[in-house]
Amino acid sequence: MDLFAGIEPPAPTDAPAADAPLADRLRPRALDEVVGQEHLTGPDGAIGRMVAAGRLSSMILWGPPGTGKTTIARLLADAVGLRFASISAVFSGVADLKRVFAEAKDHARAGKRTLLFVDEIHRFNRAQQDGFLPFVEDGTVTLVGATTENPSFELNAALLSRAQVLILHRLDRVALGQLLSRGEELEGRSLPLDDAAREALIASADGDGRFLLNQAETLFAIDLPAPLDPAGLSALLQRRVAVYDKDREGHYGLISALHKSIRGSDPQAALYYLARMLVAGEEPLYVLRRLTRAAVEDIGLADPQALVQCIAAKDTYDFLGSPEGELAIVQACLYLATAPKSNAAYLAQKSAWKTAKESGSISPPKSILGAPTRLMRDLGYGKGYEYDHDADDAFSGADYWPEELGRQRFYEPTERGFEKRIAERMAWWDERRADRS
Repeated sequence: MDLFAGIEPPAPTDAPAADAPLADRLRPRALDEVVGQEHLTGPDGAIGRMVAAGRLSSMILWGPPGTGKTTIARLLADAVGLRFASISAVFSGVADLKRVFAEAKDHARAGKRTLLFVDEIHRFNRAQQDGFLPFVEDGTVTLVGATTENPSFELNAALLSRAQVLILHRLDRVALGQLLSRGEELEGRSLPLDDAAREALIASADGDGRFLLNQAETLFAIDLPAPLDPAGLSALLQRRVAVYDKDREGHYGLISALHKSIRGSDPQAALYYLARMLVAGEEPLYVLRRLTRAAVEDIGLADPQALVQCIAAKDTYDFLGSPEGELAIVQACLYLATAPKSNAAYLAQKSAWKTAKESGSISPPKSILGAPTRLMRDLGYGKGYEYDHDADDAFSGADYWPEELGRQRFYEPTERGFEKRIAERMAWWDERRADRS
């Protein structure tokens, strides 16, 4: 949904009713009135250039709720003289699509092309999305789809290849402030808020213009004896719930940000993204699984305790539950972010797996093969094996590699953390092997 979703407005040239919601009365009547999306609607933006040329291509408008997707679509149709038709994927099916396409064909015969706006287009299944293709290709409709989800995941490749993906930004503080100022101008009075409360109201919208205007309309409707401070505003109004879908873009984006903040040794950012996820209702065990992966992928033997911390945090959370157990997740997160980093084990695994696949079924040296039967002993299995514990310093320096393959080197410890000691140990063993040979 977008900034003015939920309302089917009149044509941009018509004035809304006097008793219409504030958001509807403030709906832009021209593209240059849309706030926060100047990178698209301005003279150098993709939409601005298309309007200047008088010709639209099909497009997908991708952005958070409350950023103006529906409004932009309607204004586009008016700007280039196209008939506007809209459907919502939430409430429409195959029959609705057939009707819309049939009407578009009829209007095309009369010389009037159609801009078809499809709200929540990602909710159509793959077959329904394929149904758009012939009508987009033959010019029956110019498709403008709106989605809050990543089109790469949710839309067919064939449909994406026929449409530009244009990204709408979350409304920033300046854009939201402009909306409030327009609302005050329309109402002919200021909001009953002090400066700090005004900033708190803007922050509470979390980038959603529609939500902000609805909150402002509530404030305009209340007779208050004095302007509210932030505490009074908080007591009167609710903060917008953060946008977060556990199986969609918000989920994957934040977990990626958390992992990369840990890898980049930024405990403050890591804790912020951890909080974003848990406050929004993410499953704590999902977060713990990713923390454990970071422990083995990005820290490894530079600090072997990192993995122990993650498993301990999982056990602690299982034992205490929320909210007390979440402190153990915080501790693990901070431990990982502040630990020395190494992906040497991760790289070693990839290299070893590659060699194992390419080398096939090469037999190890017979000296290190078990010989449980007389026949195997007669064939030389186990012959010449050197028991390392009987050697000086418990190190024989024997060659354990298949003769056809030769010695390989997969693991290269770093000079960071505990791996520095491992590197010294490995170097000492290498010297002993060289002396032996």
